[in-house]
Amino acid sequence: MFKALCFLVGVGSVLYSAQVGAQSTPIITEEPFGRTGNGAAVSLYTLRSGRGVTVRITDYGGIVTAIETPDRNGTGGDIVLGFDTLDGYLKDHPFFGALVGRVANRIAKGRFALDGRTYTLATNNGPNHLHGGLKGFDKVVWRAERSANAAGAILRLSYTSVDGEEGYPGTLSAIVTYTLTRENELRIDYSATTDKATPVNLTNHTYWNLATRGDVLGHMLTVAADRYTPVDDTLIPTGELKTVAGTPFDFRMAKAIGRDIGEVASTRGYDHNFVLNGSGLRLAARVTEPTTGRILEVLTDQPGVQFYTGNFLNGSIVGKRGIKYAQHAAFCLETQHFPDAVNHPEFSSVILRPGTAYRTTTVFRFAAN
Repeated sequence: MFKALCFLVGVGSVLYSAQVGAQSTPIITEEPFGRTGNGAAVSLYTLRSGRGVTVRITDYGGIVTAIETPDRNGTGGDIVLGFDTLDGYLKDHPFFGALVGRVANRIAKGRFALDGRTYTLATNNGPNHLHGGLKGFDKVVWRAERSANAAGAILRLSYTSVDGEEGYPGTLSAIVTYTLTRENELRIDYSATTDKATPVNLTNHTYWNLATRGDVLGHMLTVAADRYTPVDDTLIPTGELKTVAGTPFDFRMAKAIGRDIGEVASTRGYDHNFVLNGSGLRLAARVTEPTTGRILEVLTDQPGVQFYTGNFLNGSIVGKRGIKYAQHAAFCLETQHFPDAVNHPEFSSVILRPGTAYRTTTVFRFAAN
């Protein structure tokens, strides 16, 4: 089935390129984006593919603030949620576009044991630790280097997280490289090294709406997963890998996001990890939006993807263009290791040790048909 999907997207990509007209070499530019509360200067980087796609990323939190892509008629639109200015990102928000770490997703009760020692982390999501804690990687200014060549526009971000930061052991040196290619793909390459054993699980937390506004319940989603990880009432995995067959979690064939969402009442919508089929860099998910023809494909070498449907958005957040973000105004596809893996030895390990390197890649591919 997924070989067939790749063929269809290839056709869509040809149509996409034909619609955007003249092509040029990818470029990246930089402009001031304000200052943090402690006075640190923040920049905004604009990456252009030369084939109709524009991506904006800030060195504050590695946040993807905007992604502009044409629809089937060549009309551009911003397909991610966020804010017009830095001020919105400096306030409390649900990780719009963020680069998440040290450990993405939840750690039960903010505790884990490693090499005979128990570590205690902030509990910033009910009884659990979420997305790196009170000041995770999404709330620091990264060192940025920009470049461009015929293949793509490149933003390389680096950050050193010191031993004990947010309760995690070891000094972790992380590098995240965003590349917007001439093929209209946003490639994210993550890497890290440490001087002491520590858990690492990095991801990107972009909120997508391929229609640019309204809810995403009519978007058609396919996920290459035969199983998912059921959760308890605090969204911590039980440890079981359950088949999606016969459940609301079966997206093996394209299905509207909203078709079965009412059956996932305990979490007010989807907020679950899917166990991806296969290994290596492969197609994990495909989303199409019927009214605009926009297509998003997600490729990753990670074992899982967290599918979230903006369940806790309630209209109280006013984002770009004055839009109030209501429930289900976006979806997230966060490629990662399984939630709470550090407390589940049956899951693939998230422990990074000295002398080894953490490396993973996710690609977001854009098209229209």
